[in-house]
Amino acid sequence: MAIPLPFTSGQLVVLVLREPKERLWGRLLGLEASGVALRGVELTPWEEILGLVKRGEADQVALGTRFLPMHRIDSLYLDEPSSGVPSLAEEFKSRTGIEPQEFLTDLA
Repeated sequence: MAIPLPFTSGQLVVLVLREPKERLWGRLLGLEASGVALRGVELTPWEEILGLVKRGEADQVALGTRFLPMHRIDSLYLDEPSSGVPSLAEEFKSRTGIEPQEFLTDLA
């Protein structure tokens, strides 16, 4: 019997990649056997991203829509609070005043 995955389109997730090692945060667009589609940002410049968005310079953030093949994915997890630590979405909202879903919206 198959166990349903807890991941659905629109959820905020963190994706850990290998070769090269990267961490991405964003809105899940799709999950298939071939890979993951994500609208998001790389987490390495997290503080810089928060600062740019807070100053109204969100257009300077390297926000993109990507398809990542499954062989590059090390792990995928929901962006949710854990052990008293807020989720990245909660931190984003509290530090920028902007809803993460608004920031991660699709291009028109």
